[in-house]
Amino acid sequence: MQVADKNRDRRGTLVLAIACAVLQLALAPNIGLGNGRANFALIFTVCVAFNVGGRKGVLAGFFAGLFFDLSTTGPVGLMAGLCAAAAYVMGQEGRNRMAGEFGASVAEFSIATLVVSLVYHLAMLMVGQSSSFLDVIILRTLPTAFLTIIAFLPFAWIYSRSTGGGPNLSMGGRRRGGSHLSTRGL
Repeated sequence: MQVADKNRDRRGTLVLAIACAVLQLALAPNIGLGNGRANFALIFTVCVAFNVGGRKGVLAGFFAGLFFDLSTTGPVGLMAGLCAAAAYVMGQEGRNRMAGEFGASVAEFSIATLVVSLVYHLAMLMVGQSSSFLDVIILRTLPTAFLTIIAFLPFAWIYSRSTGGGPNLSMGGRRRGGSHLSTRGL
């Protein structure tokens, strides 16, 4: 039985959004491979799409992509549209897809990352921010996808260990409510 704890879901999404925003602004511009940088907006989008799905995932993807667009020199709206489309595709199968499925989550994310990176950098070629098709593929798309997949691994590991809805982000060491009985020694 799946129980919806909306406050825990909101708190988890808010913490994830803050963490990805800080990493996008502080870490991504400073760590690069070729001309590629990790895309934490896409990581946030896919985590929300996998765990919440549906309309909320698409909205989270749009706003995460818009945040990415406003923090870079690319055209505004390009990554917003790509993240919304990725969230729509990845959020089709429902909620809590990452729980217990580390390998499948990473594989699906890897495919989505390659497609989003390729489309984004091809659009950058069309607006004149890339010099050639070889530059787009070798120096931008592949390094961006690689760094984004590496940056996604800790998120996927944390969410795959959770028991639905995302990791337990409760403040404090003891759980509130529940039973006084324990199954620890069984």
